[in-house]
Formats: sequence, C-alpha cells, structure tokens
Amino acid sequence: MKICIIAEGSYPYITGGVSSWIHTLIRSMLQHEFIIYAIGAEQRYRGSYKYELPANVERVEEVFLDSFHLEENRWGRTYKTGEQERAALQSLIAGDNETDWDQLFRTLRDEKWRTSTEFLMSRDYFDLLSELCRVRFEQLPFTEMFWTVRSMLLPLVQLIRRPLPEADLYHAVSTGYAGVIASLGKHLYQKPMLLTEHGIYSREREEEIIKADWVKGYFKDLWIRYFYGLSRCAYHYADQVVTLFERNREIEVELGCPESKISIVPNGIKVEEYLDLPSKPEEDKMIQIGAIVRVVPIKDIKTMLYSFAAVKREVPNATFTIMGPHDEDQEYYRECIDLVRILELEDVAFTGSVDVKQYLGRMDIIVLTSISEGQPLAVLEAMAAGKPVVATDVGNCREMLYGSEADRAYGRAGTVVPVLDDQEIAKAIIALCDSKTDRQVMGMNGRRRVMNAYTHELFIDRYESLYMSLGLALRR
Repeated sequence: MKICIIAEGSYPYITGGVSSWIHTLIRSMLQHEFIIYAIGAEQRYRGSYKYELPANVERVEEVFLDSFHLEENRWGRTYKTGEQERAALQSLIAGDNETDWDQLFRTLRDEKWRTSTEFLMSRDYFDLLSELCRVRFEQLPFTEMFWTVRSMLLPLVQLIRRPLPEADLYHAVSTGYAGVIASLGKHLYQKPMLLTEHGIYSREREEEIIKADWVKGYFKDLWIRYFYGLSRCAYHYADQVVTLFERNREIEVELGCPESKISIVPNGIKVEEYLDLPSKPEEDKMIQIGAIVRVVPIKDIKTMLYSFAAVKREVPNATFTIMGPHDEDQEYYRECIDLVRILELEDVAFTGSVDVKQYLGRMDIIVLTSISEGQPLAVLEAMAAGKPVVATDVGNCREMLYGSEADRAYGRAGTVVPVLDDQEIAKAIIALCDSKTDRQVMGMNGRRRVMNAYTHELFIDRYESLYMSLGLALRR
C-alpha cells in the first residue's frame, strides 16, 4: 500500500514528539511505501532533514507557507465567480460550521486564476468580502479586514492549488493545513483518509492567537473561528480519526467530530531498549534531575529553571541536565542561558541533541514543564527506564502517571503539578529528592504501566489493522 503522510511543522525538520512518532511508524512498516507531504513554515528549511529517511519513503514533497512571496501580485482581474463559489468562500472566511469544502476545492483549484495572489487581488474577492462585511462584520474596519483575511487565506489557497501525489491512503497527523490537504486527497482521488490527532490543533492555535501580539483584538475571534473551520474539514472527510486518550476523544466530539469515527490508540515504546541502560555510579552522591525536551517556549524551560533554583536551595547536591536540541529557537535558548546566569544557578547543563538512552539510566528524576502536550514520548521513555516523573497537568500526563481506571492498581509513577507553577514543581521534585524509596517505587510503577498499555508492538499492530481495514474498504 502507498500511504501519503501529511505532516505540518514537524517531520522531517524537527526532532521529538510527533516527528519521532512518524519516524517510528514508517520504520516499523516496511511492508508499505510512504510519501511524506511536509508542510513547513519557511523556505529556509528546505532539505534540512533531522532524520535519515527510511528506505520505504518513496519521496518527500516539501511545501512552505511563506512561498507566496514569490508570486506576482496583479490587482483587479475579474472571473465571474458564481453564487455557490462566493457562498463557500464567505463561509470559510466567517468560520461557519457548514462550509461546502467540495465546492471550495473545485473553486480554489480552478485554472481560471493562475496564482493564489492573483485570486486574492481580484475584483471577485474584493466584492465577496465587501458583501460579507456589510452583512456580518460591519463593525470591523474594511481595509484591515481585507489584508487580514488575505493573510489568513493565502497559505491555505496556495496549498490547495499545489499538485498532490496520488496514494492509496492519506494519513494526516493533525487537523489544520495537514488535515485539509488529506481531505483534498480524498476529494481528488476518492481514496480513504485517516486522521491522527496528537494534541487538539484548533485548541492550540486558539491559545497562541489569544496570546499573540501580531493580531489585533477584534480580529482574534476571526482567526480562531477560521482554524476551527479547518479542523471541521478534516473531521468531515476522515474515514477514521485516531486520538491518544479519552479526554482528547471527548474534545473532538465537542468540536464536531462524529463519535463513531474515533478510536483511541496510545503511543508505544520499545520497553526492552530501556531495561539495561548505563546506570549512575555508586560514588555519585548528586541527585541527578533531567528533562528530555526541545528548548522551545511551549516546553516552558524558564519555569523549569525557576523551579530548579528553589530545589537547589533545599537540595544543594542536585544537578539538572536538559537533554534535547536547542537550535530550533536560538533566541529562546539564549534567554534560558541568560536566566541561568541571572538566577546564579550552578549544575545546569544543556546537552543539545543526544542519545537520551546514554543519560537516562543515570537520572534520579525526570521533569516535564510543558504548557501543552498530547501524550509525551519523553514521559514514556522515563517510565520505561524506571524513573519517577514530575510533569505538568497537560495532555495525558495525569493518566500516564496516576493510571486509568483499567491500570490504576499499578500505583503512581510520579507527580502531576500545575502549569507555570514553579513552586509546586519544585515542591514535588524536592519530595522525590528526599525519598529514595519513593523514587524506586514510582519508577517501577511506571515501568509496569508502560509494559501493560504503551508498548511499541501494541501501537504498531493497531495502526497496521487500521491501514488494512481502510485498504480493504477501498477494494470493496
């Protein structure tokens, strides 16, 4: 089977998280061919892969959201846009629930306009937006509305107009742009579509937009509704929707995904690779605290450092090792280094990209301070290695550390703490520093939970079943 995986802002340009998940999936399914449709933010990342591509990757199609700058602007053409075309476009802009995406795909791929920018500078676009503003957005200044909506639509229009490789199955690993492109694959080729949602894309975009300075207050709602509209497109076209845990399933239903489409497939890990790691030497009397994490704002490294400052006052022999790449956001990395200096912290190390298995066995405690997560592989790695975890209450961390109804009997594998609360994070770390017994018990609880519910074999078997069932449905 030839499977087109559509990834946005992840594989193969960024390590960890969703990228690592995709890489593992492809490497474990050598019986299938894969095309990677990679949607990146900026052209400068073209060809900058962080992974050695497996042999069963036929090719990588790279598209970048900033490439519309290369297109020519021509103002004022007319195309005699029909009533249904105008209605579909106005519905997309307004973020309505019942957008006609079949009509949108036909309209936006129409060869009567040569480029994305040409359409968005046309008289037709001006007229339909003017009409929409008169009826629905009279309170918004039109000039700002014109340029805001143009910026909003350009990446999407550009993506939809690009050639899309034909495959036997389209597998989007998020909603958003990736979900729309997989939906386009189904629309064009009548092939099945699978959607895996790790975090809830539309909720994550909403949080970003609420905090963002680049969009004015009265346009925030428009942007948020737009991203929810993209998610509804993916939910509508997907034959199957996979999520990682129960709470995400409930949110997807709230957002309009038919419940009958959703199944839960947790992440998995090769537990045997974490059973015999290099261990901490007997003579090492330091408390080794670590984090397996990319140094980017969403991982909230600064709160991690503030919490370690509090730990250090109570546990002078504590060290902190931050294991993960720091080249993705150089400015944020520099801010973290400055914070280490301002807090006068000693015993903090940023390793950069490393084989975490060479470090993990020597750790006493693993910490995760993310603001947003799905089901973090870093926590699974720590649990498989038998290490207790202090993690913020995001994504599936609570269930992973405290257990679901089915596996609560294994006991706690760590402590869940509030997001952004450096004092509570420090308190939980100090408690583990003070009790070797708790560290050992929680570590073993976590390992047993992983072996029961989060193994690589379970994860791959479930995806192979999904791929085969969708492929069989196609042949009927």
